[in-house]
Amino acid sequence: MRVAVAGASGTIGLAVVRECMARGYAVTALVRTEAAEKLPELEGAETRVVDLSDPAAVVLALGEAKPASVISCIASRSGSPKDAKAVDLDANLNLLAAAGACDAEHFILLSAICVQRPRLAFQRAKLAFEAALAKADIAHTIIRPTAFFKSLSGQVARVRDGKPFLLFGDGKLTRCKPISDADLARFIVDSVGNAERYGKVLPIGGPGPAISLREQGEMLFELAGKPPRFRSISPRLFMAASRVLSLGAPFSKWFAEKAEYARIAHYYATQSMLVLDEETGEYDADATPEYGEDTLRDHYRAMLATGS
Repeated sequence: MRVAVAGASGTIGLAVVRECMARGYAVTALVRTEAAEKLPELEGAETRVVDLSDPAAVVLALGEAKPASVISCIASRSGSPKDAKAVDLDANLNLLAAAGACDAEHFILLSAICVQRPRLAFQRAKLAFEAALAKADIAHTIIRPTAFFKSLSGQVARVRDGKPFLLFGDGKLTRCKPISDADLARFIVDSVGNAERYGKVLPIGGPGPAISLREQGEMLFELAGKPPRFRSISPRLFMAASRVLSLGAPFSKWFAEKAEYARIAHYYATQSMLVLDEETGEYDADATPEYGEDTLRDHYRAMLATGS
């Protein structure tokens, strides 16, 4: 099996490359820079530096690799409207066109579960590409993971250093079923050439139960052997900041981007990363599939032990 992985130098991309090689697949890793090409985690894969914004370069890279499956793990870093269009939509469209040109059989997209309730530029860009992929003449699978361990690890150092854990509201506004890089990579690679997953949109989380922000903090303090200390931030502050910054958006890209960042912060402070019940408008933990064995508790324990 020959597989091409776009976004191979990212956290999930690296995990996908490792999993593909562990299964004996021939992997072409598409990266953006020569520095990324030399990452030790990519040893054993055929790495290619390619500008995904250049359609001809993408066609050339995939044409030479001749993959049966193309896996896109690319995502905009900032989430700004410009970045989202360039990466989440346009770069993926270039990959899709190149996959068709080189007669690839299967396109796997790593999307995000938050597109269920789209209010942000990057979510709309992801949905636009999902729609294009669904109409394309190639078998496809769309994977929408919940929160990553990495995205829930930003306060480990604060707790270790004796600082309070920051909450939005009472810390119970949102919940998720976080999934590890390795488990998500296994789920993605399980989809390669898997006809039962063709044409499917697959939400996926890690082992349950769903966990709130307050529960994450309580877990961290317990593992660190420290008494719980919390500090609450109102999500309304993000919307207030967005409204103020939006006043300058018509005159400045800087203001427009900062306003979008404030909206992104508000979204993640108030929306759960679980399957959304379209009839009730509520997030449903029971309907959110679980996969894998890695737990957030073990991840936190390892981070505290290593000081990472």
